[in-house]
Amino acid sequence: MYHITDYLVTTRAIQKLHENMLKELCLRYGLTSIEAAIISFLHNNPGKDTAGDIVELRMLSKGNVSRAVELLIRKGYLLREPDRNDRRRIHLHLTPEAAPITSAIDQIQEGFFSELLTGFSEHDRQNFQELNVRIRNNALDALKRRQTNERK
Repeated sequence: MYHITDYLVTTRAIQKLHENMLKELCLRYGLTSIEAAIISFLHNNPGKDTAGDIVELRMLSKGNVSRAVELLIRKGYLLREPDRNDRRRIHLHLTPEAAPITSAIDQIQEGFFSELLTGFSEHDRQNFQELNVRIRNNALDALKRRQTNERK
């Protein structure tokens, strides 16, 4: 039987490892962790390019994302572009100035998965990916149900 403490410690350790690996990048480029998360998100999720997408999928505070987006625009790493069909919808695009950061993010992510999945066979890695998707979907579905019930 899996105990809740084991699961929570596992998920938190994974998160802390990732945060730790991003620290050097943040120091090197003068970024906050949320700014690095936004650049990483936009780089890794083509077609998901609005602040709303970031808030929803990364489960970050709307206010924190809004402030970080403003700072990234001022730093020259992001541009805003209104949607052609819906002017209320604003798309965010990484600028060429963000390329060294996204390259570093790619290296960090490769190292992260290498560290995390050390000793896993290719079959184990595929199983992990499939199980991770199922667990994530179950958690998101449960969250939606709970939020719906809270509104009633």
